[in-house]
Amino acid sequence: MTDKRSVLVVTHTGRSAAVRSSQLVISRLSEAGICVRVLDSEAEDLQCAGADVMPVSAAAAEGAEMVIVLGGDGTILRAADLARRSGTPLLGVNLGHVGFLAEAEREDLAATVDKVATRRYDVEERMTIDVVVRQNGTVTSTGWALNEAAVEKASRQRMLEVVAEIDGRPLSSWGCDGVVCATPTGSTAYAFSAGGPVVWPEVEAMLVVPISAHALFSRPMVVSPRSVVAIELIPTSSGGVLWCDGSRPIDLPAGARVEVRRGERPVRLARLHQTPFTDRLVTKFGLPVAGWRGRVRDE
Repeated sequence: MTDKRSVLVVTHTGRSAAVRSSQLVISRLSEAGICVRVLDSEAEDLQCAGADVMPVSAAAAEGAEMVIVLGGDGTILRAADLARRSGTPLLGVNLGHVGFLAEAEREDLAATVDKVATRRYDVEERMTIDVVVRQNGTVTSTGWALNEAAVEKASRQRMLEVVAEIDGRPLSSWGCDGVVCATPTGSTAYAFSAGGPVVWPEVEAMLVVPISAHALFSRPMVVSPRSVVAIELIPTSSGGVLWCDGSRPIDLPAGARVEVRRGERPVRLARLHQTPFTDRLVTKFGLPVAGWRGRVRDE
């Protein structure tokens, strides 16, 4: 006898549309004989009798077949923090705006659940980054990110003074608002807004993007996935803040050193469609493609 299938449902409960969509998902999963888990911080808003209520920790995703996330990319990133350790795939239903991490739209909710129930999906791995903060050589904090680790100034009035290092060698010093170290997945998020390039998800690389830097050389850079990037706050700089995927802030005093390298654990994303990334870009950004004819075939 096989173990009973289970799915964790994570919801942006601050949106009534997300709550209604989650209730539909939970109902259809239950009808398909799949055990549903919800987080204890969301259970009261969802009001779904029969669902297993789980603590907000990595244990919530342990042993689950999938995590279905209803919300925007921020909700998916929050769920990724729960699912990464167990390697449980994430399936995002977009209820936000651009939603690059999401695989399905709210209009396709019933079909999405049916595909999960019949196991008609693939799983792909996305590169992550691990982050270590040091002060005088001592590790003071650690973190990770799917999209980016951003070192930013803590005070609006003062510029951040940093030195960038690649593979143990100094590259340049910048007076700036911050520096974004991103994965290819994160190239369409904060790094994109800061002027970085779009990198296709299957490319293995890390991006280093200075934010509003006052320097002659401050172009976005694409480095090897085997590289180690370090951002040091010079001792006379004002303090800064490290953000991992826009959350989990870590205070950075003057003299702090932030090291970024490829993560040991990837994040796994469930895919229902084999849509080329080019098509996703066109759809998400509303890019003009009128006049395209494609390659003219030989007679």
